[in-house]
Amino acid sequence: MPVDELDRKILKELLEDSRRSYREVARRLKVATGTIVKRVKRMEDEGVIRNYSITVDHEKLGYDLTAITEITVSKGRLLEMEKEIAKIPLTCAVYDVTGLTDAMIIAKFRGRDELSKFAKNLLSLPFVERTNTRVVLTTVKEDFRLH
Repeated sequence: MPVDELDRKILKELLEDSRRSYREVARRLKVATGTIVKRVKRMEDEGVIRNYSITVDHEKLGYDLTAITEITVSKGRLLEMEKEIAKIPLTCAVYDVTGLTDAMIIAKFRGRDELSKFAKNLLSLPFVERTNTRVVLTTVKEDFRLH
């Protein structure tokens, strides 16, 4: 079943605060609480809503460095490598990309030592041919929630 305008409004409410109660969402959208419960359950069942989470300030937790790494992988091994990289705890995102490289990795670190170990670990993985790591100087916006 496609996502309609009411579903989008419900998602927007939950993206703003995933702890918002169904009753509060219903009140804000001026619909019955049962409608909200039914819609949310359907979106969970269909995988539109995959989980509920919080947004943290990584810098306040000591993760002062963000790095974006481009990776070139030997042919035929890209998905295998991406799955391995995704398992590394400091990895925030792994993307297949178009262009001169095969994948982009976003990761966060407490310091240069962690970044150095991470970069060397990537290069040591079988089938990783080359990496190019960039350190983020200033984060202007970092919010993967669509509104």
